[in-house]
Amino acid sequence: MSTSQKHKNFVAEPMGDKPVTELAGIGETLGERLSNEGFDKAYVVLGQFLVLKKCEEDFKDWLHEICKANSKQANDCYTCLKGWCEAFL
Repeated sequence: MSTSQKHKNFVAEPMGDKPVTELAGIGETLGERLSNEGFDKAYVVLGQFLVLKKCEEDFKDWLHEICKANSKQANDCYTCLKGWCEAFL
């Protein structure tokens, strides 16, 4: 599986206070939509990921519903958070 540079950068270090747009698959448009729904930081999206028990299908469905992420964007974001959790949790 190939990952983007954005994914590699995100997974390489603690999350801290990174904006949601630092997540792989989340650009300016989706980032703005997520921020408008209260998900302005990557750690807030991580919280939702964990609430959904890291379930791939549920997380991707949620991301599509909340910000209209397409399947590639949702997959990139899911893979990014999953990789971060494997590295830091």
